[in-house]
Amino acid sequence: MTILDSALSAHRRERELAEATDGRVCDVLIIGLGVTGAGAALDAAARGLNVVAVDAFDFAWGTSRWSSKLIHGGLRYLAKGQVGVAYESALERGILMTRTAPHLVRPLPMLLPLLPTVARSQGTLAGTGFMAGDVLRRAARTPSAVLPPPRRLSPAQTAAFAPGIERTGLRGGLLSWDGQLEDDARLVVGLARTAAALGARILTRTRVLNASGDGAEVRDELTGTRHSIKARTVINATGVWASTIDPDVSLRPSRGTHIVLRGETLGYPTAAITMPVPGETNRFVFALPQPDGLVYVGLTDEPADGAVPDVPEAPAADIDFLLDVIGPAFAARPDRADVVGAFAGLRPLLASGGRTADLSRRHAILVSRAGIITVVGGKLTTYRQMAEDAVDAAAAHGSLSAGPCETHHLPIVGAATRHALAQSTAPRRLVRRYGREAPLLARNPELLQPISTSVPVTMAELVFGVTHEGALDVSDLLDRRTRIGLVAQDRSEAESAAARAFELAEDSAAQV
Repeated sequence: MTILDSALSAHRRERELAEATDGRVCDVLIIGLGVTGAGAALDAAARGLNVVAVDAFDFAWGTSRWSSKLIHGGLRYLAKGQVGVAYESALERGILMTRTAPHLVRPLPMLLPLLPTVARSQGTLAGTGFMAGDVLRRAARTPSAVLPPPRRLSPAQTAAFAPGIERTGLRGGLLSWDGQLEDDARLVVGLARTAAALGARILTRTRVLNASGDGAEVRDELTGTRHSIKARTVINATGVWASTIDPDVSLRPSRGTHIVLRGETLGYPTAAITMPVPGETNRFVFALPQPDGLVYVGLTDEPADGAVPDVPEAPAADIDFLLDVIGPAFAARPDRADVVGAFAGLRPLLASGGRTADLSRRHAILVSRAGIITVVGGKLTTYRQMAEDAVDAAAAHGSLSAGPCETHHLPIVGAATRHALAQSTAPRRLVRRYGREAPLLARNPELLQPISTSVPVTMAELVFGVTHEGALDVSDLLDRRTRIGLVAQDRSEAESAAARAFELAEDSAAQV
């Protein structure tokens, strides 16, 4: 697998769309290129199957880019008695952090400050939960060198992790560890590129108009032309849009909202700050520091009724709720004026009674009367297991000659050991986001300066997004290959640079 094998571009898309629609029959057609669809494309391609994967928009267009960027070990599910889901989460977290994508997933300290608003009984219960979470970590065989065990902190130690914390009445803190993604959309792009390197045809801007168990009619959204893709099996990995492909699927989406703050607003915390939701026993709001100086505060869990929008909006009530819960943790309480961005994602939960916050995050594989295999439910952390189960079902349903699953130990593009990443001489920002591919982006020093004083993204990253990561327009670059678009002001400042990246990409001498 070489860098050229995995490089996605407009030219490659055009060629592979023509191949996929020339009458040949692929083994598996995958609809949807979020994390589950991209993961299924990689799983199937690694088993030696002929794969075509399509999306009406772009990689990580839907729910996969609106997560908390956490690779969660399952503590919340353990507290609800969902032991199987919790163990699966811990196991998949370990696989991501040690084998699949250690360049994109790092340990994140999670801090519960013991403030007057946190009752001593709550602190005791949380501490017990953190210890149970560590039992999960050990059961999953994730080394303590990767995720240290939890411990109690003094007030001074707590303030060292969170200089902006409210110190009046602070009794100390409880520290645990979880996994944090550099960026969820970057994980999806990495999965898609790795699948492409193994022979999968990856087609964005390719909308499915109708599907059956043996293929689909599609429209090239760039040209408007219609085509037919023939397949032995079809996997529907469209998440909250699953019922548009297969009407037999019944979902009850829930909305998770985050707000975006500048790090300086909260005193630049280096740990995620955890605050209990008043009146709830197992719901929390997190202030999650991001590598580029922002903090995401989330998240909500509210039913999302009605038609599913292309891009969900964050309601004002959700924003106020998040500020109200996280505010008491900080000496300078953030308010609406401090919110520089907001985003919301919809979880594709299976329909059931009760609150959406209480619905199981277990995934399901459904086979429709039309023979379409749909994968729904689940969560970002367990995408790999979801993809494996979907491909297993496709192989059985279509009597495909498929090898065993390989993704337990298959690194995605850019992956390397933490030791190797630490030894890289490339700029640390590039190593953090591109792993062992970072030196490729660093070849041209003229492209390594931040594109503006408030946006640390470099022109090298934008050009690489065009030449190797399949970006087809400015929105792909600003909203998914990078996350500049989360802050409207930053997006405005970066638009001209993103447009310039496409011009530079046309010049082979400028390609990284």
